[in-house]
Amino acid sequence: MTETIAEIVAAHRAGLTKPSDTIARCYARIRAHNDPAIFISLRGENDALAEAEAVADKDRSLPLYGVPVAVKDNIDVAGLPTTAACPAFAYTPSRDSTAVGRLRAAGAIIVGKTNLDQFATGLVGVRSPYGIPKNPVRADLVPGGSSSGSAVAVSAGLVPLSLGTDTAGSGRVPAMLNNIVGLKPSLGMISTTGLVPACRTLDCISVFSLTVDDAVAALSVMAAPDPLDPFSRDRPVAAVTAFPKGVKLGIPRSGQLIFFGDKAAEAAYAAAAARFAKLGAELVEFDLEPFYETARLLYEGPWVAERYLVIRDLLASDPDAIHPVTREITIGGARGSAADTFAALYRLQGLRKVAERTFADVDALVLPTAPTAYTTADVLANPIELNSRLGTYTNFVNLLDLCGLAVPAAMRSDGIPFGVTLLAPAGRDAALASLGRAFHADTALPVGAKSIPLPPLAPVSPSLHGDEIAIVVVGAHLSGMALNHELTSLGGRLLEATTTAPDYKLYALSTTPPKPGMLRIDDGKGSAMAVELWALSAAGFGQFVNLIPPPLSIGTIRLADGRTAKGFLVEPAALDGARDISEFGGWRAYMAQKD
Repeated sequence: MTETIAEIVAAHRAGLTKPSDTIARCYARIRAHNDPAIFISLRGENDALAEAEAVADKDRSLPLYGVPVAVKDNIDVAGLPTTAACPAFAYTPSRDSTAVGRLRAAGAIIVGKTNLDQFATGLVGVRSPYGIPKNPVRADLVPGGSSSGSAVAVSAGLVPLSLGTDTAGSGRVPAMLNNIVGLKPSLGMISTTGLVPACRTLDCISVFSLTVDDAVAALSVMAAPDPLDPFSRDRPVAAVTAFPKGVKLGIPRSGQLIFFGDKAAEAAYAAAAARFAKLGAELVEFDLEPFYETARLLYEGPWVAERYLVIRDLLASDPDAIHPVTREITIGGARGSAADTFAALYRLQGLRKVAERTFADVDALVLPTAPTAYTTADVLANPIELNSRLGTYTNFVNLLDLCGLAVPAAMRSDGIPFGVTLLAPAGRDAALASLGRAFHADTALPVGAKSIPLPPLAPVSPSLHGDEIAIVVVGAHLSGMALNHELTSLGGRLLEATTTAPDYKLYALSTTPPKPGMLRIDDGKGSAMAVELWALSAAGFGQFVNLIPPPLSIGTIRLADGRTAKGFLVEPAALDGARDISEFGGWRAYMAQKD
């Protein structure tokens, strides 16, 4: 059977099985699967079992209590070699990377280091002297890279969780090709201390799992500032919600998508978009061309110089130690000038502004994870062009400081998996998870390469987390309405739709865009109004309140069940001549009759 993190942790906490039993089963599966190209180094089983015994004596509430984890071999694990798939580069670290240390502190047990495209340069998984991991979904396909071994290990059911990296798509393309979830967090959310860099300004550690909830559980453990990482950012993970009402998803304008002649992939994307619409999303067309232009900057611009910096000493002393394709791509980084770099930075800044305008109209983009899939034989015969094609929808993401979530969407009739990726500005990782988990569950696909169904979607809690503050939304900030983006851009999440106590009147104000004003009157002498309860971090709440123009203000709202929360009220002096629309019971109903 294939086990999710949630299932493993629940079994351990209930005493149905022990962490050492799970680790022993993990090693038995690795032996039975018998693909030596998945792991570059495997931890000794007795050592892992001893750690599992020690974990069993710890607090059972640990979020990853006894969960086996595989780690991409460009991320440090104390005592295991870090090779970046280049034997001449290898070293053995004395301490864990920050991300691995946080996984261990949460109860996880590292079982080994996984294969990759050398120096994390590639999206195909065939550029390694340690062999090519076999794609367990369809054996003739590339496994995807650069995080090939990590993706295959999860898809094959060897571990429920693995770490990859994602600079240009390495945490998303392998997810699609192996029918699993790939979470590419916001830059700086997970520390990169102890990571062999590819492009240091763009690198991030990514997560592979069987479900979105499992990926978020791992992200929540690792996401925290790190004083040792100058690129670290304080970006706490918000809570996951039910599929939000009125969400707007961007899809490319007609004719802009590229599938390189793959009609099955094209049809699968159209079906995925229709599935999102069925779930309640509004699909809004946007211009994809600026995103394509950004993608071209990654390998045609100066960022290749960052890859060159990592291996320039090895290129000078022992160039034959580097995979020939990796060498050909990387050596180009030595040729750019400072002027080229600044010209590219100027253009990128302009493209970032275009992206900002795009996200003013939509909550997230939904794109194919990759336009098609290729066999290993095809890629070995044409290694650079086909690799580049796989990055069509991934290469621009980190340059634009977006977060991403790749989820399975379909299993094609030819046995090739297809997936889509949700993208949003940095900090909206939980919002993407809220969309992706509902979509993935709706597909009813089996998990990974096994014919095992997805577990039922767990209910989400509407409660506040951490320093969050609840705010009652009355009018144009409601889901799907004109100013809702002001909430979502600050990481706001919908807790629930509810109603006020019957203590209020509602007025239509003469503002642009149109807004209502809700006025408190005597208890029970008014009407109950349909509202939404949202959650914002303390910092986000402060920023949001600062945006509120007169005559609106923030006061205390009483809800129908007796709870109170801060929310929008109107200054009475502003109501002269305003229309009383209380009879509609809420702003949405009033706006609907106007249309």
